[in-house]
Amino acid sequence: MRAFVAVIALLMLLPALTGCLDDHEEGPWWRVPVEQRHNLPFEKPSEDWRTNTTWRSSLLFPDLYQRGPLQQAFVPVDLPLEERDAGYPEEPLMHLSYWLPKVPEGTPVPVIMTIHPYYDFGVTGDESTPNSIPDGGVGAWLYSEFVPQGYALVQASTFGTGQSTHCQDVKGRSEQLGIDAVVTWLGEQTWSNGHVAIIGKSYAGTTAWEGAQFGNPYLKTIVPISGSIGVQQMFYRNGSAESRSLVYDVLYEGSTVDEGDPLKELRLCSDSVIGPVTPWTTQAAAEFGGDAWNGYWDERYHLPDVLANYRGSVYLVWGMQDWNVDPYHAFPTYQQLRAAGIEVRGIFGQWQHNHADQPFRSESFESGYGAEAAPYMWRLDWAQEMYEWFEYYLKDNGPKPKSIVQIQDNQGSWRVEADWPSADTQWLAWNLADNLNRTSSSSLVYGTEELGLVSRVIYETAPLPQETRIAGLPQFHVRVTPAGAGGQLFVEMQDAETGLRLGHAVMDLRYRDGGYDARAVIPGITYTMKMEFNPLDVVIPEGHALRLTISPTGEDYLYPPPQGQLPLSIEESTDSVLRLPLVERGPGDLFTPPEWYEE
Repeated sequence: MRAFVAVIALLMLLPALTGCLDDHEEGPWWRVPVEQRHNLPFEKPSEDWRTNTTWRSSLLFPDLYQRGPLQQAFVPVDLPLEERDAGYPEEPLMHLSYWLPKVPEGTPVPVIMTIHPYYDFGVTGDESTPNSIPDGGVGAWLYSEFVPQGYALVQASTFGTGQSTHCQDVKGRSEQLGIDAVVTWLGEQTWSNGHVAIIGKSYAGTTAWEGAQFGNPYLKTIVPISGSIGVQQMFYRNGSAESRSLVYDVLYEGSTVDEGDPLKELRLCSDSVIGPVTPWTTQAAAEFGGDAWNGYWDERYHLPDVLANYRGSVYLVWGMQDWNVDPYHAFPTYQQLRAAGIEVRGIFGQWQHNHADQPFRSESFESGYGAEAAPYMWRLDWAQEMYEWFEYYLKDNGPKPKSIVQIQDNQGSWRVEADWPSADTQWLAWNLADNLNRTSSSSLVYGTEELGLVSRVIYETAPLPQETRIAGLPQFHVRVTPAGAGGQLFVEMQDAETGLRLGHAVMDLRYRDGGYDARAVIPGITYTMKMEFNPLDVVIPEGHALRLTISPTGEDYLYPPPQGQLPLSIEESTDSVLRLPLVERGPGDLFTPPEWYEE
C-alpha cells in the first residue's frame, strides 16, 4: 500500500518534474534533483520519533526481490610473515555473513559490505550480536531497503573479533590486508557482478578507508560515515591530544578477550604491545622522537595510500558537530580526493556522531552543539541518496551523480555547493592590535583546573555591519611567548551577543606549524602558533560581534606535559591575526529537504 500511494503521488507530480522519472528494467525509479526532493512523499517517523531508535529512511518504490537465507563463509588471508604474530595457533581467516536477493538464476548482483570489530564485541556475558544478525548501524537498514532492490548485504568481522581468527591488529596492516582479502573474495564469487561497496560509521567508516588502501579493482565505492583517516589523526589536533588517546588500544584489546576460549586469549598482535605505549611517549616527548620510535602511527594513516592507489568513488558523510571523529578529517580530504582524480560527493549536517537519518538523536543536542539546526537536520531522502549512488557505481545504472557538497549551517539551512570551502571564499583578517579588543584583565594564559590556577584571555570584535556567513576553517595565527618548555591554547569562538558557541581550535605549542611534526620549545622565545579551527558553517546576525575565549585547555583535550603548564603570553600585535573564510549566500541559494519534523 505504501508503495502504491508513493507511485500515485509521484505520477501526480510529473508536470513539475518532467524528465526526472524514467522507466528502468527493475521498475520505476526517480532521479529528482536534491533541491526538489521535498515534493516527494517520503515516509516520516511516527509520532514516537523521540524514542523510536529503529527508524531509518526508506525508499519510495516497492521491493523487487525477496531476501535469501543467511549464508556464511571464512576467507583465508595470505599475511606476510611479519604480520603472522608468533603465539597464535590458527591460520588467519576472516568470517563473514551474507544475504543475497532472490534474483533470476544466473543474474549477478553487487555487494554492499559493512565490516568492523563490533560483532560479538564486549566481555563475556555482555557481547553484542554476531554478524549473522543484521546490525543496528547500517546492516538492518541495508537488509530492509537494499537487498530487495537487488544488492547483496555482507557483514564481516575484522581480525581477532567475532569468528575471525588471528589477533586484533587495531586498524593496522594485518587488519587492512584482511579487509582487502574479503573484498577480493566477494568480487570473485559466481553470484557477484564484481562490484563491491563498503559503508559504515565510525570504526566501520574507517574500515572503508582501509579497504581502499590497496587499490582493489573490485572496490568501486566507499561511504565512510565519520570514519577516521588515521589513528593519530583522530586523537591529535595540531598536536593537542584527546584524553581517550592514552587508553584507546587497551580498551579494544580488553573487549575482545574471551576468558572461556584459551585460543582466543592468545590473540595478541605485536602492535598490541607497542600500541598502548605510543600515545604516552608521543604525549610526553614527541619533540624528542617519542612519536616516531616505531611505525605505529604511520601504519595507521590510511589516507596517503588511498590517494595513491584507489580509483573508485567516495561519498563522505560527517556531522559538523561530531566530537568523536571531528569533521576536520573531511577537509582538506575532500579536496585531496578530487585532486587525485577520485570521484567524490559529500553531505555535512549539523549532527553529531550520527547517521544522516536519526531524528531521535535530537534530544541529546545542546545549544551551540547542533540544537539550533536539529528541527531541519534529518534527511528523509537519505535512502534515496544512497540508492542513486549505488545504482550508478555498483550497477552502472542511470546518470552519474554530481560531485557536490550538501552542507547545513548552524541555523539549519541546507544548500548545495560545487566545493566546500567554496572557490568564491573571501578572507576577512582582524589582528589583535587594531581589530580585536581584549576584555580580560591579562594577556597571560596558564594553569590547571585541578589547582584552580586558570587564566583565560578574551577578545571581541566590533559589531558586524551585516549578516555574515563563516564557511570553512578559520585561522588564528597568534604570537606567544612561553614561560616553560611547552604550552597549549584552546580557543572557542562565540556570538558575543548571545553567547552561542560557534566552534573551536586547539594547539600544542610543540606543533606550532600544524600537522604532526613536533619541535622543542625554548622558554622566553616568541613563536607563531598557526592554529586552524574545526570546519564551521555558521551565520552571524547583523550587529552581533564575535568573541574569542582563550584558555589552557578545553573539552575533550588533555593538558600538555607538566613543563608546558606555565604561562603563555599572547602578543597583541598586527602579527597575531584571526582570519575568517566568508561567503555570500542568499535565500535563493538554500533548499529545503523533505521535512520530517512537525511542531
